[in-house]
Amino acid sequence: MVAALLTAAGTGTRMGQDIPKQFIHVDNKPLIIHTMEAFQRHPGIDAIMVVTLPSWMSVLKAYASQFNITKLRWVVPGGETGQESIHNGLVALAEELSPDDVVMIHDGNRCLVSSEIISNSLAVFEQRGSAVAAIPCVEAVFRSDNEGISSTVSIPREQLVRTQTPHTYTLGKLLWAHGEAEKRGIRSTAASCTLMQALGETVYFSKGSEENLKITTVDDMMIFEALLHTKKDSWLK
Repeated sequence: MVAALLTAAGTGTRMGQDIPKQFIHVDNKPLIIHTMEAFQRHPGIDAIMVVTLPSWMSVLKAYASQFNITKLRWVVPGGETGQESIHNGLVALAEELSPDDVVMIHDGNRCLVSSEIISNSLAVFEQRGSAVAAIPCVEAVFRSDNEGISSTVSIPREQLVRTQTPHTYTLGKLLWAHGEAEKRGIRSTAASCTLMQALGETVYFSKGSEENLKITTVDDMMIFEALLHTKKDSWLK
């Protein structure tokens, strides 16, 4: 069993809109449905879980029915933090799945996750036992010591990657990590890769993409809408 766990429990304060960003419509469909459709289409995904705001659970189910998301199997209430929301989802999965089943955690507001990204995540997982989508850092990067005003230290970009989602692990490994986080007092670590690194685990990277952007602000929304209506020129490799 391969289950996609989609996180959609944020309130979207940085978006500054009247409803949570994951339920804002683009092309007459909520953002979370755009994301769910990517996993609905992929043959390697058996079931979908969405962790969302308790007051929006029934709305989400209605949208899933409207847009024929037949793989949706669980809708779970989120917590106070991203880490808590993921933990809620994992606990619910543990009631029905085995520790060896595969869980692919993905941000519900990364709507342009491609079939290639999902497939490569599964391939790296099969080879390494885990996978975290990532892309190379192409900008010059500096470390600021005074809240972004100035810096005297640069970090070679060749040594840096920017992580995205999906993050793919066994259910048992994720439950172990969240159990250890509870024991050690690790809080508010929504990124599973950051939690695993904090626990001494090696992070293995799978394919990401600049198009796999996380929609957090109005600017991100505009970029998403533009990409949604853009086709790659036929001459590009």
